[in-house]
Amino acid sequence: MDKGNKGWWEFPRWSDVYEQGTDEYIEKAFATRCQGNQISCPCCTCHYRYWYDRNDVRDHIICNGFVPRNDESFHLRRMSPEREAEDLQHDEPSNVNDGIEELLYNALREGPNEEAKKFLNLIEEGQQELYSGCKKMSRLAFTIRLYIYKCDYKFPDVAIAGLLEFFKEVLPDDAMLPTSMHEAKKVLKLLGLDYKKIDACPNDCMQYWAEHANATSCHVCGTSRWKSKESDQNDNSNEKPRRIPSKVLRYFPIKKRLQRLYMCAETASYMTWHKYGRENDGLLRHPADGQAWINFDKKYPSFSNEPRNVRLALATDGFNPFQTMSIVHSTWPVILVNYNLPPWLATKSEFLMLSLLIPGPLSPGNSIDVYLQPLMKDVDDLWQFGLETYDASTNTRFDMHVALLSTISDFPAYAMLSGWSTKGKFACPCCHYEVDSVYLKYSHKFCYMSHRKWLDSDHPWRYNKRSFNGHIETRNEPVRLTGGEIEQLLHDFPNEFGKEQPKMRQDADDPNPWRKFSIFFKLPYWKHCDLRHNLDVMHIEKNMFDNVIGTLLANPGKNKR
Repeated sequence: MDKGNKGWWEFPRWSDVYEQGTDEYIEKAFATRCQGNQISCPCCTCHYRYWYDRNDVRDHIICNGFVPRNDESFHLRRMSPEREAEDLQHDEPSNVNDGIEELLYNALREGPNEEAKKFLNLIEEGQQELYSGCKKMSRLAFTIRLYIYKCDYKFPDVAIAGLLEFFKEVLPDDAMLPTSMHEAKKVLKLLGLDYKKIDACPNDCMQYWAEHANATSCHVCGTSRWKSKESDQNDNSNEKPRRIPSKVLRYFPIKKRLQRLYMCAETASYMTWHKYGRENDGLLRHPADGQAWINFDKKYPSFSNEPRNVRLALATDGFNPFQTMSIVHSTWPVILVNYNLPPWLATKSEFLMLSLLIPGPLSPGNSIDVYLQPLMKDVDDLWQFGLETYDASTNTRFDMHVALLSTISDFPAYAMLSGWSTKGKFACPCCHYEVDSVYLKYSHKFCYMSHRKWLDSDHPWRYNKRSFNGHIETRNEPVRLTGGEIEQLLHDFPNEFGKEQPKMRQDADDPNPWRKFSIFFKLPYWKHCDLRHNLDVMHIEKNMFDNVIGTLLANPGKNKR
């Protein structure tokens, strides 16, 4: 078997080289390391933690992939001291004094931490039968289902309390029901399913958060925090008047939810798929196959050396929650996509993390940075300080760090997230200041030309003057602005948020396509991300199709005439 410098496990799993290497490994392993008729399985799922016979090990390696013994993740395996000593006899000799401090540190971090113990105890208690003989519903499942019905049908807490009293009368006396909706919410909070309400200025100027948490009016535009002032009718009442905020942002904290991904052994094994389960065959199937991912790993090796560190993308777009076009309303959810997972799981609804729900009725526009502040703070903390997390697949604890690598949006939202205006003379963020645009006087729109400079230098269209603008195109494609160049260009840009702020106009003599210095540059690594903003191509195609068909059919509200 001629593998050259490439290990057999790096070949495709369906190849003859991989199958032959699997058979040779199994023969050698059973000849030197078996206990009885079993060895520790080296597949990407078992990771040397479980013992199987010959046929099962072979099936696992063929189906799940192989982790070599000299792999950097070898220290994550859970083994006894006797097995450790036996492996040292068969492995190549090494300096036994190397990494003693790290080994002692890892030994102290075995088993779940306090946060994981609370979660696991809650799950164990929740698996109890709702009442004696109930096999269809556990206590935890009942609590979660009850809360789902409350949200779906908008039941008030008083109605839920009445239902619980009714259930107590109907069900057996030993039924373990929550005493109130408050108790049910406490259980959901331990699961990491709670959210925080943060008041905001109705003009999108600021949030009543951090140092402004106790403010009663906007420090930018002076608008009151509340919908109405306190009523004078309550002056003689002992009850505290209820004040309704003008606008409320809902933030779903991400730290506990990211920890939960590692508290399930099956999910935890998928979180390292980008490192151990991905085929390195040169095809682009996952962001980990792209050059931007590779360059980020080279720039931050301490982050990339721990495959359990989490890489995220941020996606957002507006939608009408009232499901009718007669009401103009735009609510903006902000969703995090987990890039650690394989492609068939990363876009599943159960792995998409809703982090923010920005209320309407209008789009936040450039002021979306105001609402991203709590999320960016948590992401920055997770990058700089990490978070001790229990990995159920290896029964160890590690410091989980998180990086936000890119955003996903349509073209209008691209401008909101990046700060580059996608309208007017310099609408293309890739061509930036080298955009060739022509203003059409009668339609009052810009037309963008000179697409031939993106063709190969020897392409015949570059020399076709008659079919284009009468000139030969000799220019090369524009060089994109790097993150460092953008940061240097905008480091003193005056960010002014809110609907009351005057809109910036592009001056014909000195046009400025920038509308803000994006909040993402507060992340210390953002300027080193090569692919900071991605376009949702399917979404854009759908919008273009709607507009074209609406124009052809003269559909009111959907045509571009």
